[in-house]
Amino acid sequence: MNPSIAAIITAAGSSSRIGVKKEYRLVGDKTDMEGKPLTVLGKTALAFAACSRIDTVVITVPRDSNLGEIAARDSLPARLLRHRARPRFLFVSGGPTRRSSVHHALSLLENTHHRYVLIHDGARPWVEPVLIDRVIDAMLKHEAAIPLLPLTDTPKEIDEDGFVKRHLRRVQVGNAQTPQGFAFSGILRAHEKAAEKEKAGRVYTDDAEVWGEFVGDVFVVPGSPLNKKITFPEDLEMLVKSESDDADRPGP
Repeated sequence: MNPSIAAIITAAGSSSRIGVKKEYRLVGDKTDMEGKPLTVLGKTALAFAACSRIDTVVITVPRDSNLGEIAARDSLPARLLRHRARPRFLFVSGGPTRRSSVHHALSLLENTHHRYVLIHDGARPWVEPVLIDRVIDAMLKHEAAIPLLPLTDTPKEIDEDGFVKRHLRRVQVGNAQTPQGFAFSGILRAHEKAAEKEKAGRVYTDDAEVWGEFVGDVFVVPGSPLNKKITFPEDLEMLVKSESDDADRPGP
């Protein structure tokens, strides 16, 4: 029997650096199978819906009623929300931080008996099914797994005065991506402990950091250069243009 796997898609942020809710923006002129304009969140959700090993997806949404569950539902392809569609989609209001939003979603799933969970940024719409499967395979074996993209530049650690403190070896560091996968009970307990530290000002930037502090080792799988995150206004335009250029480029 296959283990039950849920996925959490984070979309509760305010997109303050962009000025508009980035997960609800349209992905160029693309549409879904029914002709509905495709949003960033919709494209992200479709990638997880295509994975047969995932049976439940929870989307974290803003507490602002104008940007909450109704807006999130409206941004998704209609077929994902039909009765008895699989995976089933659930929605939960986020918290003041990304970590707390993920914690809300984990708490919603606590009584659903899932053994594993993937956690993904809603603003990474170009995630590929092969990467999702790669993370799942490693998660089932190691209990915690994340995709890591190798660096092409040489990283430096600097001090508070702006001087280089350490010359890091790029083969030993990389950029963490999502989805990040974890044994459910472990990551839930870790978030409960992280919540206490967050009250004292501790900031967690991803779930692997939470797991690493309170549970243990995190296994790394190769990330994907296509799995980019939309952070600034120009990011979406550049990524859409890049995808369009690739589609128009003649094959070999």
